[in-house]
Amino acid sequence: MSNLMSQLTKGEKARLLEELNYMNLAEIRDFCSERGIPYRIVAEYPNGKVKATKDTDRKPIVLARVRRYLTTGQAGQPTRIPAKIVREKGPPARLERRDRLYYRWYAKEFEGVMRLLRDLTAGRFRDGAVARVVAMEFWARGKAPTFEEFARSWTKTKAEEHRLLTPEYAYLTDLRHQRADGDWKALRKAKAKSALKTLSRIAPVRAAAGRLSR
Repeated sequence: MSNLMSQLTKGEKARLLEELNYMNLAEIRDFCSERGIPYRIVAEYPNGKVKATKDTDRKPIVLARVRRYLTTGQAGQPTRIPAKIVREKGPPARLERRDRLYYRWYAKEFEGVMRLLRDLTAGRFRDGAVARVVAMEFWARGKAPTFEEFARSWTKTKAEEHRLLTPEYAYLTDLRHQRADGDWKALRKAKAKSALKTLSRIAPVRAAAGRLSR
């Protein structure tokens, strides 16, 4: 059955789609791992090989794959960094604003990279999650930005850091609707548990012997 959601009523579908947002990354990744839905980013190399990296997709991207899987039965393809922007060797010591920030060139140990980014942001730049998210968004599109482009994008994104890095995206919605009280963690757990129960019913894992494992 390709459309796993067809097993649910209209009301059950709406509830599941809402409850998916309350699952944390560990819960989502467990579901994906058991069903072959990718969440680890891969990189191409000039020799034609494709290797898994230590980088992983953010929650919205993985959830989009889960929703697609539930409606099509297809696990989808991993985020893939093209060989043209992958560099196995580190960056040169001297860098200019119009040089490009290639994949594997962003790391705090590359002092030349950090120094140039601080210079381009009047000293405001700091290594952290925002910088890594911004860099990956460029690389996932197959683009190595110039350091100048990256600095501008970082500055803009840093101003909305609270939206970008909230661990539980559902919390923002509940906060807007004044539902994020002191019991929100309990609410999250309850909704995630309900989602996982529904998922195990409509998308059971196939055991090695061919039996369904729920």
